[in-house]
Amino acid sequence: MSEEINIGIINISDRASRGEYEDIPGKAIKSTLEEYLTNDFATVYRVIPDEQPQIEETLIEMADRHKCCLIITSGGTGPSIRDVTPEATSAVCEKMMPGFGELMRSVSLQYVPTAILSRQTAGIRGQSLIINLPGKPKAIRECLDAVFPAVPYCIDLLEGPYLNVNPSVISAFRPKGS
Repeated sequence: MSEEINIGIINISDRASRGEYEDIPGKAIKSTLEEYLTNDFATVYRVIPDEQPQIEETLIEMADRHKCCLIITSGGTGPSIRDVTPEATSAVCEKMMPGFGELMRSVSLQYVPTAILSRQTAGIRGQSLIINLPGKPKAIRECLDAVFPAVPYCIDLLEGPYLNVNPSVISAFRPKGS
């Protein structure tokens, strides 16, 4: 019997949560993960406003109750007053993983000079890896392509499920013997 894999996807957007526009970022994350992973997985999916208490509650729910090994957010990583996703992530995590944000900004800077305004980050809550992505679908893919090779091994280290990737789409790095 294979281990159940739950992955959380949260689009953090005032307008999408009100139905003013389609949830394109969340769908972009889901389709990218479907390309990357060969495992069967279930998604826990939410579209919520840029409200720090609600972001924190949703992250906690996905990590603690739904046991998502991976939670990916989109949106709320810029400098505007309403952008509070990194603060919410930091508030609920035991460990922050700054290398994820550093790499995502580095990759994004190859495409747009305003990438220095982005505050993407990642952190660990229990056995869940939480990654904050920007809200633009093109940037979502660029950032996931950059950091995902480290994600399966990080989940291994958290004693989560073994994530298998499609090597024709993305490679995962695991040290020999792990």
